[in-house]
Amino acid sequence: MHHANHFYGHAHVMAAYCGLDGDPPRIDGYLQHGWNVVDGLGAGTPYVSGRPIFVWSEQTRRRAWSMGRRYATVVGAPFLYLLQMEGPGDGGTREGTIWYPFHGWEGQHVAGDHQRLIDEILETEDGPVTFCLYWHEYRDERVRRRYEKAGRVICHGYRGFRWRDTDPGFLRSQLTELRRHRRVASNRLSSAVLYGAAVGCEPAVYGDPMHLAGEDRATAERIRRQWPELHGTSPDPHQAQQSALAELGADVLASPAEVRAMFGWAA
Repeated sequence: MHHANHFYGHAHVMAAYCGLDGDPPRIDGYLQHGWNVVDGLGAGTPYVSGRPIFVWSEQTRRRAWSMGRRYATVVGAPFLYLLQMEGPGDGGTREGTIWYPFHGWEGQHVAGDHQRLIDEILETEDGPVTFCLYWHEYRDERVRRRYEKAGRVICHGYRGFRWRDTDPGFLRSQLTELRRHRRVASNRLSSAVLYGAAVGCEPAVYGDPMHLAGEDRATAERIRRQWPELHGTSPDPHQAQQSALAELGADVLASPAEVRAMFGWAA
C-alpha cells in the first residue's frame, strides 16, 4: 500500500466502513488523500504505471484521464464515508468560526504574513474564532504563539508519513470541530472548507492566500476563477454546499461490498 493511502486515517475510515477491524488491509492502488485540481494524486507521488487510482469526483477522474491515468475510478471522499457512519449529528448550537490558515508540509514551507492575516480575520469574523493549524505550523512555536494571542488554537492531529504516526482519528476530530462552528474559513479553498460546507457550516475563503516555495501560482489563481461561489467573506451557503458536495463526490459513494471489490478487499 502506498503510504499516502494512510494519510489522515483515510484507509482506516474506509476499512471501518467495510466492517473490517484492526489495521486496514493493503489498498490495491492509490487513494486520493486531499482535494486538488489535477489528477487527485499528491505532488511528487511516485506512481507505478498501470495501477488503479481512486479519486473523489468525476471531474477529477476526467482530469486524471487527460493526464494519462487510464485506471481512475471515482469513489468519493473518505470524509463522506465517515459521515455515513457517524450520522447527522446531535444538531447542537453552532458558534463562531473555525479558521484554517493555508499550510506548508515537509517538502514546501509557506511564506506570508501571519499577523496581517490574523488582523484581517478578527476584523471580519463576528464571533469567537478557533484557529486550526496544520501539524507543520502547529509545531512551529513562533507561528503557533501568534495565533494563540488571537483565539483558541487546535490541531486535528498528525497526517502520518511512511506508515508511521498516522492519527486514525484525524477526520473524526475534524468532523467534531466543524459541527461546533457556524462558519468555516480559510485563505485558500481546501479540503477543510469543502468538508465544513458539506456538514452545514457557512464557508468563506478570503485573506492573503500566502504561497508555497516554488508554487505554480497560476493554479491558485485558476481555483479562484473556477469556484467563485466558494470565495469571499460571505458566499451563498446553499450554492457553496452544492459545489462542495460535487467536489467530494457525494453522488458516487459506493456500498461496503463495492469498496471491498474495488480496493482488493473482497477476500
